[in-house]
Amino acid sequence: MLYEMRIYHCVPGRLPALNKRFEEKTLKMWKKHGIRQVGFWTDLIGYSNQKLTYRLAWESLAEREQKWNKFATDPEWVAARAESEKDGPIVAHAENSILTPTAYSKLK
Repeated sequence: MLYEMRIYHCVPGRLPALNKRFEEKTLKMWKKHGIRQVGFWTDLIGYSNQKLTYRLAWESLAEREQKWNKFATDPEWVAARAESEKDGPIVAHAENSILTPTAYSKLK
């Protein structure tokens, strides 16, 4: 298994819009495309309260490329994203890492 960690740093005040988009649109689209989430987190203590971190699980990089590309270009997703950003951008910048478990990791 590979795990993808994505961190979205929101435009100030726009974290609620990002959470709404995930709850109402993104998760449905991921299910449609077979994208598996591990979990979502916000910072209780940290340098920013305008940040969303989440992890996805992949069998391989090939699976990730195939499923993510289909999701990202799905007209339904493109329209949902545009609608959610009609009042302006939500994410100021994003970080992305593909993680591989260590031999001693509980998650494999």
